[in-house]
Amino acid sequence: MGLAAAIADTVLFVKPHGARVLVVEDDPTVLSAVVRVLELDGYRVPTAKDGRAGLETILGDPPDVVVMDVMMPQMDGISVCREVRKAGSRVPILLLTARVEVGDRVEGLDAGADDYLPKPFASKELSARIRALLRRSTPRPDDSRLVVGPLVIDRSTRIVTRAGRRIDLTKTEFNLLELLGEQSDLVISRDYIYEHVWGYNFETGSKSLDVYVGYLRRKLNAPGEEDLIRTVRGVGYSLVTR
Repeated sequence: MGLAAAIADTVLFVKPHGARVLVVEDDPTVLSAVVRVLELDGYRVPTAKDGRAGLETILGDPPDVVVMDVMMPQMDGISVCREVRKAGSRVPILLLTARVEVGDRVEGLDAGADDYLPKPFASKELSARIRALLRRSTPRPDDSRLVVGPLVIDRSTRIVTRAGRRIDLTKTEFNLLELLGEQSDLVISRDYIYEHVWGYNFETGSKSLDVYVGYLRRKLNAPGEEDLIRTVRGVGYSLVTR
């Protein structure tokens, strides 16, 4: 699904955030579509049409989050990331990329990007990624507790409860559940989960994710309780609240 076509999927009612999200993109169609999605979400959205202009804006008038294309004139997104981090800025950066190889995405994250989103993408996923970056960069007093349906995920104590019942998880199980919970009701791809929970050293045919999802299901779901983890075959998993 192309981004312009996916705008219709945007959540219709959102609470304005007031945060500034800088969009650096040289393609006018993609730029216009991304700006529209973010403005509907209540963000203020300055823009830049090439990497050098984006770098000047980031360092001169730092936004709360940067959404940036990788392939751009003047300076590519990878180079911008390196210069931003070299200058000491920790502004969250989300890269938009048409590159699908793991090595290409690793290069961006190694350069200082916080996340990536392959093109084409749905507007709901873009919105969810930005919300996650804002939560990580501007933690609120209550941000240690993530409530997802009947689950309460306490990041500070790493304790999970379901309807008051405590659930003991291993480190990997907790990290997997936290990732699913941060983007609840959205389908998260297997590659994304592997890269954010296990890192990048995995084989395409690895069954580690399936094994750990099985562990989580057995621990989260007591007899008679609804299964909260939905499998989307060939794509990934979703932690559902409805």
